[in-house]
Amino acid sequence: MTRQPNDERDPKQSTAKDRQLNDFTVDDRGQKLTTNHGLRLTDTEHSLKAGDRGPTLMEDFHFREKMTHFDHERIPERVVHARGFGAHGYFQVYEPMTKYTKAKFLQDPSVRTPVFVRFSTVAGSRGSADTVRDVRGFATKFYTEEGNYDLVGNNMPVFFIQDAIKFPDFVHAVKPEPHNEMPQASTAHDTLWDFVGQNTESAHMIMWAMSDRSFPRSYRMMEGFGVHTFRFVNEQGEAHFVKFHWKPVLGVHSLVWDETQKVAGKDPDFNRRDLWEAIESGNYPEFEFGVQLIKEEDEFNFDFDILDPTKIWPEELVPVKLIGKMTLNRNTDNFFAETEQIAFHPGHVVPGIDFTNDPLLQGRLFSYTDTQLTRLGGPNFHEIPINRSVAPVHNNQRDGMHRMTINRGQTSYHKNSLSGNTPEPASTAEGGYEHYTEKVEGRKVRQRSDSFKDHYSQATLFWNSMSDVEKDHIVSAFHFELGKVQSKEIRQRVVDVFSNVDEVLAARIAEGIGAVPPADPKPSPVTLVSPALSMMNSAKSPLTRKVAVLAADGFQEAELSEVTKAFKDAGIVADLISIRQGPIKGQDGREVEANQSLLTADSVLYDAVYVAGGRKSVDALLAHPKPAVFVKEAFQHFKPIAAVGEGADLLLAAGVGAKAVAPADAVDPAAALAAVPGVVVAQDASALGSFSEAFIAAIAEHRHWARVL
Repeated sequence: MTRQPNDERDPKQSTAKDRQLNDFTVDDRGQKLTTNHGLRLTDTEHSLKAGDRGPTLMEDFHFREKMTHFDHERIPERVVHARGFGAHGYFQVYEPMTKYTKAKFLQDPSVRTPVFVRFSTVAGSRGSADTVRDVRGFATKFYTEEGNYDLVGNNMPVFFIQDAIKFPDFVHAVKPEPHNEMPQASTAHDTLWDFVGQNTESAHMIMWAMSDRSFPRSYRMMEGFGVHTFRFVNEQGEAHFVKFHWKPVLGVHSLVWDETQKVAGKDPDFNRRDLWEAIESGNYPEFEFGVQLIKEEDEFNFDFDILDPTKIWPEELVPVKLIGKMTLNRNTDNFFAETEQIAFHPGHVVPGIDFTNDPLLQGRLFSYTDTQLTRLGGPNFHEIPINRSVAPVHNNQRDGMHRMTINRGQTSYHKNSLSGNTPEPASTAEGGYEHYTEKVEGRKVRQRSDSFKDHYSQATLFWNSMSDVEKDHIVSAFHFELGKVQSKEIRQRVVDVFSNVDEVLAARIAEGIGAVPPADPKPSPVTLVSPALSMMNSAKSPLTRKVAVLAADGFQEAELSEVTKAFKDAGIVADLISIRQGPIKGQDGREVEANQSLLTADSVLYDAVYVAGGRKSVDALLAHPKPAVFVKEAFQHFKPIAAVGEGADLLLAAGVGAKAVAPADAVDPAAALAAVPGVVVAQDASALGSFSEAFIAAIAEHRHWARVL
């Protein structure tokens, strides 16, 4: 798919935001070089000198302008969520939500509301890798006709703390330690776990962070959550408490820990590259928008406080109602101008959406504006093109750094008579925002409600809801993270904290880090489970999965053509990998292009591996040291593996299913391979139809955890 500049895109597919951005978009192709002020230049290769070997002259205004701009090209990175990647798209509601909210963008199914989404890691700097163990940001800016609405969330529905005043403490603890600025983009160090041991409200979030949710396979396969409790308010002034969800159509899937470490070296841009390439190829990511709703009169009908940001509303108790879909269909034209300069704020709401007394949310309403003032150079960051509202903006804030609007008129205050008292406030009937009327009373105190004091039951719920495989991964995560902690006292304290979640879990953690386990550990008496929390129950699809196809000169051309066609029909992306890049010849002499070599490709960058048949091709792969390692690593990461004919020899050489395959003199090895979970083989090209069907089904499963390694 060839990218088109804004002015060449199909106008039927463009949104109001796209059309607005067109006014700020410049196509430099075929144009003459100028200064920032429009002066045409004859040369930008040489500074102005006194003689060709003489000193540079101060009068060289072009050199000074060019260098000064370069010196100031970087803006401060975000304190958190520094490493991010964004894309444009649109949102459409399924049905009018009039019963619950008067927000206009949630009423008309025929209206496409423009959106910009920024995905991010939290702890690392801009230069860190995509695949580290971390929470992922999922921030969406809706450019609605009533103004911008920002849904600023994460890929986990809860948070580490209950009160925003502790946010600086948490971030200081999770960031590199101040005495040596290590480790980068990692929670495996003393200060973070000291914080966890001292702040037990973090227990639930830590369970999420130690799960495989911490390293998504793709941003396209990652849930999003608003985290906080908000309010929907309808035209009649009736309110519902609401939590927001993004459900990826492709399901929720993750990498495995060993993969994340290797991918960070092979391609630190793994998640952002995946998103970019999917959109460029027309495989547009889709997320369904869901809401959980609680009537005001039911606020206290649960055994948890619905305003506590360290708690979920279990979907089995409060179902998620899917009310719309978001499609991301356009990459940015300029990363800095759009992704880096976009400014989100949970306080950017529209009529029909309001806040609650969630103490973490209340603090964020202050923090976001404050940080944008520093990061984007002043109070006019809303005028940067990517941040501009598509709704008209009229107020009396006229000055400040980087002002881009030229307001006419004598007055810049309210009330006034010289301009007819305009701009004037709008009534609610005219779309004016009105805060929900809530009775609030109480003494000024620095304390927290007793209803926030349960720090463990939902952490136990999360643990109970995991499959055995997911539980094993959580325990391994604790072993790695705490294994990097130097203080034995901190390691022991964390074990003691999690004994309140589940004593068996705490004992398993202690076993791997040299800590003292609980005496006679027993499972928690809390037996509730929430199947929605396990990724094992997520949707499964082969769409957009990437398959590494291993072949060399002498491959079976007809077989390869038929299998890759089946991949394409199923929405799977096939990448041909050979000993070298460039054309390779099949048995019949026809050539195909190998996109990657064994040097530039790696199994951790793919979802599955298929070894093409052909004696000469397979012998060439067997003679090279890397193909067997490529297959073996994919097998160890529980990925689907397939081969046709002689290709099975490479699987055997890689040790695929070695524990399940009997010696060659006892049973046909190829037949035994087919019994290994997630391994699909065909003796020859006569069964390619059923072979492709079985392999595509195996790819849709994502991982094959029943495999014996």
